[in-house]
Amino acid sequence: MKSLNPCAGEIPVSAIHTMTEVAYEYDAINLSQGFPSFTPPKALTDRLSEVTHGGPNQYAISYGAANFREALTQKVNRFTKMDFDPDENVVVCNGCTEALLVALFTVVAPGDKVVVFDPCYENYVPDIRMAGAEPIFVQLTPPSFSFSEEELDRACSDPAVKALILNNPHNPSGKVFDRDELSAIAHIAEKHDLYVITDEVYEHIVYEPMEHIYFCTLPGMDRRTIMCSSLSETFSITGWRLGYLYGPKEIVDTAKRVHERFSNSSSAPLMEAAVAGLMFPDAYYEALKATYTAKRRLFCSGLDALGIPYIQPQGTFYVLCDISGFSMGSDTRFALEFARRVGVAGVPASYFFQHPERRYIRFHFAREDRILNDALERMVPAKRLLD
Repeated sequence: MKSLNPCAGEIPVSAIHTMTEVAYEYDAINLSQGFPSFTPPKALTDRLSEVTHGGPNQYAISYGAANFREALTQKVNRFTKMDFDPDENVVVCNGCTEALLVALFTVVAPGDKVVVFDPCYENYVPDIRMAGAEPIFVQLTPPSFSFSEEELDRACSDPAVKALILNNPHNPSGKVFDRDELSAIAHIAEKHDLYVITDEVYEHIVYEPMEHIYFCTLPGMDRRTIMCSSLSETFSITGWRLGYLYGPKEIVDTAKRVHERFSNSSSAPLMEAAVAGLMFPDAYYEALKATYTAKRRLFCSGLDALGIPYIQPQGTFYVLCDISGFSMGSDTRFALEFARRVGVAGVPASYFFQHPERRYIRFHFAREDRILNDALERMVPAKRLLD
């Protein structure tokens, strides 16, 4: 038999999905795969019930149903204060996962390079390599996950660098980049004529006193930013796979063709049902923020009581716990033993880092309070069991 695609063979197995399988195997509470376990807003599920019987049930236009794009663009313009056009500036994709892949295949070619902050979400590096490009890493230094402007500028000065991926709020660290940091990134992107692909799926899960600043709103960045996001975390509908990208018309025209070859179109009935959520007032987003603020407080207070050190997230629903005080040697071994013996599953954070870093386990707290309390209760004997 002839060999398979070597690029495909090098794609690593997902640590997140692996730990979800481990959670099922040991009947552990799954705090590894980051999806909300509570019910989506009733307006969406009620509308979906209607759509099930009345349609639409056939293909939507490839880059998104017209009424969905119109509602989505109104929502995006409301929060960004931009003037995106629903026909010219948006492609609706199957989750932010596909939106990021479409963005990469739109702007980079084989032999190009892409700058990525380290640590990063586990899809970025395989996506870059599948596009035929090479990643260049710039370190975010714990616990603040700050970066060196000099290091970033040096990485971006390579003439082969075409783009930079910016994940804000950041997974797995929970960092929210402030205006000074974003302005520094913008200056370097302008200086080296780079595209900036943003992953902003946690845009509405940001904790006081931090605020989410859309990168495309910075001076001059509207013409070089491809903003990717989704409805998954905002409306607790990760299984609906409704993501999108926004950008200048000349970029989006090509992105539409790339998306059309990847997956043709997103789900017509789900887009129709999701329009109801896109019409929610600001009060919905304020309540969402309050909900996650309370969950962060519950989970982190529990960690404080247990004496487990962690890095306080500024955004997202993830928290990195420092396990260096345990005598396990490896975060991977710790995660497996924690799931098996304690009954709580998290992700060994070394899978997000490109440089050696084995101090952290990532847990998520997008679960009902009773489940979070159960997880914390299970953690009580952790030191005794694992040391």
